[in-house]
Amino acid sequence: MPRPFGGPSPPIPTYDEAVGAEREGLLGSRPAGRQPVGYQPPSDDSRRNSDVTEPELDDEDDRELRHDIEQMELEEPESSSTRRSRLFSRLPKFTEFREHLSGVSLPPIPEYMKPSWILLIRFLALMLVLGIVYGLVVMRVLTWQHGPLGIQFLPESIRMHIQWSVSTENIKTYLKEITFDDHIAGTKGDFFLAEYVENLYKEAGLDGIFRDDYQVYLNYPRVDGRRVAIIEPEELRFEAILEEAIEKQDPPRHPTLAFHGHSKSGNITGPLVYANYGAREDFDYLKSQNVNLTGSIALVKYYGTQGDRALKVKAAELAGAAGCLIYSDPADDGFLKGPVAPDGPWRRADSLQRGAVSLMSWVVGDVLTPGWASTSGADRLSVENNPGLVNIPSLPLAWRDAAPLLAALKGHGKQVPENWLGGVPDISEWWTGDAGSSPIVHLMNLQDEVEKQPIRNIIGKIEGYEQPEKVIYLGNHRDAWCFGAVDPGTGTAVLLEVVRIFGTLLERGWRPRRSIVFASWDGEEYNLIGSTEHVEEGIASLRKDGVAYLNIDTGVAGHNLRAAGNPLLEEVLLTVLSRVTLPYTNESAADNWHNTGKKLEGLGAGSDYVAFQDLAGTASFDIGFEGEEAGFPYHSCQETLDYFERFVDPDYLYVATLAEIMSLMVYELADAPMIQFDFNAYARAVSDYVNQLKDDATVQFVSGVFPAGQPNIDLTSLETAAKSFVDSAYEFMDWQKDWTRRLLGVDEYNPLLESRLTAIERITRNVRMSNFDTHLLDLPTSNKGREGGVPGRTQFKHVVYGPQLWSGYDEAYFPHIRDALFEYKNISQAQEMVEVVAERLEYASHKLNH
Repeated sequence: MPRPFGGPSPPIPTYDEAVGAEREGLLGSRPAGRQPVGYQPPSDDSRRNSDVTEPELDDEDDRELRHDIEQMELEEPESSSTRRSRLFSRLPKFTEFREHLSGVSLPPIPEYMKPSWILLIRFLALMLVLGIVYGLVVMRVLTWQHGPLGIQFLPESIRMHIQWSVSTENIKTYLKEITFDDHIAGTKGDFFLAEYVENLYKEAGLDGIFRDDYQVYLNYPRVDGRRVAIIEPEELRFEAILEEAIEKQDPPRHPTLAFHGHSKSGNITGPLVYANYGAREDFDYLKSQNVNLTGSIALVKYYGTQGDRALKVKAAELAGAAGCLIYSDPADDGFLKGPVAPDGPWRRADSLQRGAVSLMSWVVGDVLTPGWASTSGADRLSVENNPGLVNIPSLPLAWRDAAPLLAALKGHGKQVPENWLGGVPDISEWWTGDAGSSPIVHLMNLQDEVEKQPIRNIIGKIEGYEQPEKVIYLGNHRDAWCFGAVDPGTGTAVLLEVVRIFGTLLERGWRPRRSIVFASWDGEEYNLIGSTEHVEEGIASLRKDGVAYLNIDTGVAGHNLRAAGNPLLEEVLLTVLSRVTLPYTNESAADNWHNTGKKLEGLGAGSDYVAFQDLAGTASFDIGFEGEEAGFPYHSCQETLDYFERFVDPDYLYVATLAEIMSLMVYELADAPMIQFDFNAYARAVSDYVNQLKDDATVQFVSGVFPAGQPNIDLTSLETAAKSFVDSAYEFMDWQKDWTRRLLGVDEYNPLLESRLTAIERITRNVRMSNFDTHLLDLPTSNKGREGGVPGRTQFKHVVYGPQLWSGYDEAYFPHIRDALFEYKNISQAQEMVEVVAERLEYASHKLNH
């Protein structure tokens, strides 16, 4: 039977309670000194000077590490005004203690009670030992670690509290509120939901809460501004309905209009051509069959070999089409897969998929401010000929509306190959059409375009006490194309429950070593805008102090756990999964992970982790429970609360399980003395990426993609750098294992007898860990005069990770090299990029231990 969620949380024993000390009131109400909101940054007088010689440090890490050491509470407080996260209890100086003892008068001891000389010597020896230990503590040779208000908790008690605090009833309440109305970015429903999230942050008592506002380019559909129709010949005239039907709801709600975010405005006519999934190879095939595409309206299917809808439109544009229509075929996500709504989870005949067609693997964030934040006074690019936008209009269609278009193509162009056939019923023959003979289609997409539309992120923070500048992020986007029960509603519900749980920990006096930021992003559906603008505005701080970013987007769409991310985070994920039992089973999530052969996948450009990993160099992660491929009405107004409760997670147990997993991951990353990163896993992964690149390059040369006699690419320097990383990672992790063995035998997160020098070394290594991915960024200051970043899309700075140029949802390992070699077929540029990547990897590996 699954573990029940909800119910009262067991009290968290403090450290002293756990070892038998009697202490009262520690788990009572919120300490009087802590305000629920309105965190104030540290003042200069909270810093300390150190008179202990510090380890010798290198170049740019020097100032940062010295600042981190100064921030440690290793000296006596100067006043009671220091920030509450540093209010550690203090021992008096040894001289004061001696003076106090000298003034104490003791009554005479009767003869019969006087101890023997042996006992007296033993007593004095014991006092001498205690005095020496006391003196070492006073001189800070030994430290006694404890929390900001003198309250210390066993890590296991925190974990148990987290797991037993998750409430399915709370999650159900959140999701009902989230799905009450549509909430497209920048609209009234979106801002209403932002206020709801902000109020829940306040109820949790977070240290700081603020609204993170930007002004960005968005588009919205007009009721009378959209049309898809066959206008010639007369006998084939047809008018598409365009809109979805919506089931009766109480209170009644209306679906949002069908459109593509960031689509091109236009009012055009042209001959219809069918182009399968709209991949570049599909348009190449049409050209090989002498099908004329010039000035055509391309009709393509969702999914397939080109999963990114924006790149379908771009491929049609490059092939000469004047417009693009994208429809949902029942062979991919409709009745040929299973029962459709309301009897099943699959897409109905009138269901369609909204979504943005901005080129998120080319330009991420607000397309008018690529590389800088879209604040009110920021410079802006033009919408026309913008590198992040397509240049032909497009609209989404249901297969109900695509059927007459496909039928009208019979006899025009060429009959399609078998693998181009779709599942639309009553299409007796599938033809390509041709610009010279096909029926003429009218495509109108006139819309409201706003270059400075307000959007709002909601940010909440818990201040850490040991390294408060170091930050763990947990983020989820709030905006949706309609009601968004699954995407992103389940993720938003998880975020809110995690916030509530950590609020209960704050009430009991707990505080993490490193700070935690909870982010509700806006504008994600339009090219990941909210998170990207936040990162771009604070890019220097994130590159210096960002530790990890954990993302939840589509939290629960099915029952199959999947995760993608930086290999640094794989070990902490598996540790957390070993504690969690999957719903309706007696199987741990870790056992399921291993038994089903799961692996941590790579990150592409599909959600809010992009700016953190690829622009800021912050190790990132994304997780969720998925169903069958295309197994829910994605970006449809049929994705309602009723749909979720009937077909996805009726008991809310999978959403609760995800909240449990994410709460534990945040805790482990924020409160462990040593940041829970696995550099051995990262080094092994990079070696695998190099081997994969080498194999792919060999295939390209052997298959004749490059002209005969063209020199092969030399990856020797990259292979050497990967080997250096393996050696450096082993050395680094060996020290960490030794530290763990020596100091965490009793209390894994509170080393009791850690010397000051060892504490400094630990903090030093935490800094090195958080800086590692930053050192892998190709910045202008580190590349001998180059602009930095992937050539042609310089926003993306990371030399190991980034999205594929022509597949926004898929990852590319070493994007600098792959773009040059496989997309541009430029071997000399690819060789140059090999040296750039190898240099960065060598540098990061060296800095890990120096």
